[in-house]
Amino acid sequence: MAPHPGTLLVVGATGSIGRHVVAQALHAGYTVRALVRNPARAGVLPREVERTIGDLTRPETLTAAVAGIDAVIFTHGASGGGKPETVDYAGVRNVLAALDGRKVRIALMTAIGVTDRLGAYNRSTGAHDWKRRSERLVRASGLPYTIVRPGWFDYNAPDQHRLVMLQGDTRHAGTPADGVVARQQIAEVLVSSLSSPAALRKTFELVTETGRPQDKLDALFAALDADPADTLDGVRDQMNMPLATEPKQVHDDLDAARSRLAATAS
Repeated sequence: MAPHPGTLLVVGATGSIGRHVVAQALHAGYTVRALVRNPARAGVLPREVERTIGDLTRPETLTAAVAGIDAVIFTHGASGGGKPETVDYAGVRNVLAALDGRKVRIALMTAIGVTDRLGAYNRSTGAHDWKRRSERLVRASGLPYTIVRPGWFDYNAPDQHRLVMLQGDTRHAGTPADGVVARQQIAEVLVSSLSSPAALRKTFELVTETGRPQDKLDALFAALDADPADTLDGVRDQMNMPLATEPKQVHDDLDAARSRLAATAS
């Protein structure tokens, strides 16, 4: 039997991507813990999944969720009236704060086009900006990470399963023309990244082309460039979000992340 890979916390476990992540992680041998805000929704999860009740917007409820974990996958997102600032961004901030500098492996899912600040979607919701700020928090934390920016979910054709990993976030149509990918494949990439040294400090957009899925993902991860050390943005990202113009709260959160890193290094 293969060595036990450890305990994985899935944030957003009952969502459309999270449920695939849970299934993939169980198959890979993880002990899976699901962060659940509404216990009534936990019924969609397999019996063997640990449930822990907590609210991403209330950091004091997250202590039990992160206790003893080896890795965390974030697949959450603002929905049902939730705001990107308080869910997409603050959810990552609050989990990192609860971890308090403990070394765990992170896989964060954001979105293709996350650096597009001028599109109608971001101008009306701010969602891209807040997702991008969550990426910056993960990089500032000093924890080992992979950041995945998937294309449009399940818009792929039946023969469109060959994974392609891009960098620089240059596709800003705001439609499936930017790229498409199956939910199940997003989950596979997120879970696989946790155990792949080749995926460390990699930020990439994930889409599919016509063709069969690859059996092994390490070669795809290895072909990517790592984010430069001590950077806040993904490699080759457009530098269009100057730190000097960011809100004070964002500066404070980044300083807190760096402080936790310094404390654990001393």
